[in-house]
Amino acid sequence: MTENPTIFHAVSTFSRRLDDHGFTKLSERDVWTSTLKPGGKYYCTRNDSALIAFIIGEDYKSGNGVGVVAGHIDALCAKLKPVSKLPTKAGFVQLGVAPYAGALSSTWWDRDLGIGGRVLVRNPESGAVESKLVKLGWPIARVPTLAVHFGAPSQGPFNPETQAVPVIGLDNSDILGEEVNTVDDGKIENGTFAATQPERLVRAIAKEMGITDYSSIVNWELELFDIQPAQVGGLDKEFIFAGRIDDKLCCYSAFEGLLASSEDRGTGIVKMVGMFDDEEIGSLLRQGARSNYMSSVIERIVEAFSSDYGPNVLSQTVANSFLVSSDVIHAVNPNFLGQYLENHAPRLNIGVSVSADPNGHMTTDSISTALLQRVAEKCGSRLQVFQIRNDSRSGGTIGPMTSARIGMRAIDCGIPQLSMHSIRATTGSLDPGLGVKLFKGFFDHFEEVDKEFEQF
Repeated sequence: MTENPTIFHAVSTFSRRLDDHGFTKLSERDVWTSTLKPGGKYYCTRNDSALIAFIIGEDYKSGNGVGVVAGHIDALCAKLKPVSKLPTKAGFVQLGVAPYAGALSSTWWDRDLGIGGRVLVRNPESGAVESKLVKLGWPIARVPTLAVHFGAPSQGPFNPETQAVPVIGLDNSDILGEEVNTVDDGKIENGTFAATQPERLVRAIAKEMGITDYSSIVNWELELFDIQPAQVGGLDKEFIFAGRIDDKLCCYSAFEGLLASSEDRGTGIVKMVGMFDDEEIGSLLRQGARSNYMSSVIERIVEAFSSDYGPNVLSQTVANSFLVSSDVIHAVNPNFLGQYLENHAPRLNIGVSVSADPNGHMTTDSISTALLQRVAEKCGSRLQVFQIRNDSRSGGTIGPMTSARIGMRAIDCGIPQLSMHSIRATTGSLDPGLGVKLFKGFFDHFEEVDKEFEQF
């Protein structure tokens, strides 16, 4: 969580770990038919912000199922606007940002905010545009609150465009009559992308990346994030306090579950993990769960192993498949017990919670719950259950959109956490491992458990 604050850093690190474990990276631009083999381990990324990894069983045959655990890897943040340079106000240099999903809420004010993401740089020799990661090692921004001494104006509501603007530096040259000290290491040319961004930010990012020609910066996608490190807490260190737990936590556990299950490739199914972008804003982009990303990967696998590929064999594969949609779920808050249904209040450090909702916000039904319960029994995991009260509003997950898009059976479950959508959240220190245990168990036992549910 600390070392990979942006979605691009997280996908890059997961990709590097897959490389280290013998997975082969695939490009969506290529044909996969002759590449995919029984027992093979593969992964692909889309937009550097979504990832799908899969292991093909050594006994896999055309029409067999896919066991999937999927979540979303994006998190609430503040993203730089296309033109982020703003006029100096009262000596303060500010940064033009837009809230991603529910970010820049009250929990974001008066926090130390770092900056990072990806920068598109043109290679001076080949002319090709390359993507490079960057993050500065210190907080550069802060959204200051108005002290309570000012009365009603300090209480809000606040305008997110005019009153939640981060400050990133000082420029008192209008009073002092002198320029702000900057390293004169080159001129930012008019008409370039760099000219649309705060000059000192461009210089800081370029210095961090070793770039001397500012005009080579084609564009960037940078975001602000809480720079406070993740850490264990509680008297016996039974908690994890961190930013961006939603939903990198479940993606991490699913990823580790796949790696832990990767040594056993003597199965007849495909084991798959999906990490999607854009869930917090509706999943509608090409790297989101509503896109064709996962369905196209499954179709390519089926085609590679089928001599008569078509709708018939693809539909058979989907019918034999199962999706575990895993997004963090609300842990019980001891200060607000009245907001939880009795027997539907997940605790930390107990186990993954099944998420239910009768109005289609979750995919969970009796069949999928029974199937996951059998998996839990076989791997020694304990399931909890959560459903929102009738007088509260349920959130959503990638489960309904993914299962509807592809047509596979599915369940929603997640690792419990407190303070969802706050800049800092809490989970149990055992919970990531409990997630790994269940997800590994799903990969290990789905094929045999599914035989008990052949009529569904």
